[in-house]
Amino acid sequence: MVSRLVVGAGPLWRAVVDELSQRRGDLLVVTSDEHRAETLRSNGVRVERVDPIDEASLAGLGLDPDSVVVATDEPERNAALAENARRVFPDAMLVAATGPGASAAVREAVDGVADRVVDHGRAVTDHVTERVGDESLRSRQLRRVLRDVGDRLAVVTHDNPDPDAIASAVALARIAEAVGCETDVCYYGEITHQENRAFVNVLDFDLRELDEEADISEYDGFALVDHSRAGVNDQLPPETPIDVVIDHHPPRVPVEARFVDLRSDVGATSTLLADYLRQSESLLDGTIATGLLFGISVDTREFRREVSPEDFEAAAYLLPHADLSVLQRIEDPSMGADTLDTIARAIRNRTREGSVLLSCIGELSDRDALAQAADRLLDLEEVNTTLVYGVMEGTIYASARARGTDLDVGEVLRDAFGRIGSAGGHADMAGAQITLGVLDSIEDRDESLHEIVRSVVDERFLEAIESRSNRLLTPVYAPGEYTAGTYGDGGADGDESTDPGAETDDGSDADGAESAGGDRDGEAADRREGRPDC
Repeated sequence: MVSRLVVGAGPLWRAVVDELSQRRGDLLVVTSDEHRAETLRSNGVRVERVDPIDEASLAGLGLDPDSVVVATDEPERNAALAENARRVFPDAMLVAATGPGASAAVREAVDGVADRVVDHGRAVTDHVTERVGDESLRSRQLRRVLRDVGDRLAVVTHDNPDPDAIASAVALARIAEAVGCETDVCYYGEITHQENRAFVNVLDFDLRELDEEADISEYDGFALVDHSRAGVNDQLPPETPIDVVIDHHPPRVPVEARFVDLRSDVGATSTLLADYLRQSESLLDGTIATGLLFGISVDTREFRREVSPEDFEAAAYLLPHADLSVLQRIEDPSMGADTLDTIARAIRNRTREGSVLLSCIGELSDRDALAQAADRLLDLEEVNTTLVYGVMEGTIYASARARGTDLDVGEVLRDAFGRIGSAGGHADMAGAQITLGVLDSIEDRDESLHEIVRSVVDERFLEAIESRSNRLLTPVYAPGEYTAGTYGDGGADGDESTDPGAETDDGSDADGAESAGGDRDGEAADRREGRPDC
């Protein structure tokens, strides 16, 4: 059974024949050129040497192909062959070329019988455009800026970076090094999520952890990946001049840098870096391909969240170069005791308002575990939105999740906390940071600090949901129905989240943070009685 039949196979179509021969299904080439037939046979291609312009000879082959490709370099011959092929194989998918310099009459004849027409002139133009078009132009501009940076470049991720940010930074560093920059991949904060630690360790990425005391004057230039503003979700001074920004989060204010690539229609920054490496394939190795593929998978939740055709194309490009056995090792790490304890406290302290579940875990030791807890609580029946938060080193950290709802939790968090902290994220996964400010210094108060935190966070979050949804949230539990307990109690079992991208929950595209004590709208009273202390 022949599934694909190529009629003619002129010299310009050799690459097409080679490609078709590598695909599933039987391929047969029909040509009257003895030399071309022998060349194709020597390469393992099945060939029948008959004159396809003779309709009877073509019909005499007794074929019933699924598709027929008419592929000579002579326009008039293409038109005749296309007409013959349509008569002999009326049910086949017919793809016919016009040939170089085809006249209007030839184009009309081919178009009249073929299902798909390949215009030779347009194909050449598209090929050239692909090589020197927008993608290549961006790549050349990026390299030009990197060459001008100087000797040392810092590629900075957002705080507590996730796999998408780390892989993107490493890939950009490879591009920068290729044009002569000495480059460090830098981050502030911690990498505490077990999958993210495994990601860095297994792939042996060389990262530099910075702190507030770090001397950044040693760098001649700065590039930001997976976020777009210095001082917002990183600890660079806000006035730091930025040379390169590559990000997939939509900016809320204008972004200033010498080179900016912001494409919010893709699901991961790793997709953008794969695009640049496609322009310079010699820079791609198995380690970077594996990292970028994992970054895309994590940020799109295994291609189920905010995924675009570009994400699939990037993954298809990276997959043949990636080490899938390494990915398996990254995806199956062990869970630390602190993470398990945080998830347990989130489960124990949970409360509900309608389909919204909230949990304050109190003092926080592993902020990445917030995202895992928010994911786990979203599995509860009749819950479509979760918010889990805790306090660490004078800052409230929160992670929110949503499923099967028309709410955008990224926008909800911005509405709720954008004026008193930083907040942002995606429609179904977002986070916030709120500096305690003057709240932490109040000594003469009737309520504990964590009770005040709970009141402020819950009230603002629920009011933002009601404002956006125009729906009142009806309490599900009656007063006194909540699990008794106090801040710090554990005892419940928690399961590991499947979201290693938790670090992106802290508002990677937010505008900035102010003191939580500066705008609290009067600390609205807690209307949910009977809930355990935070």
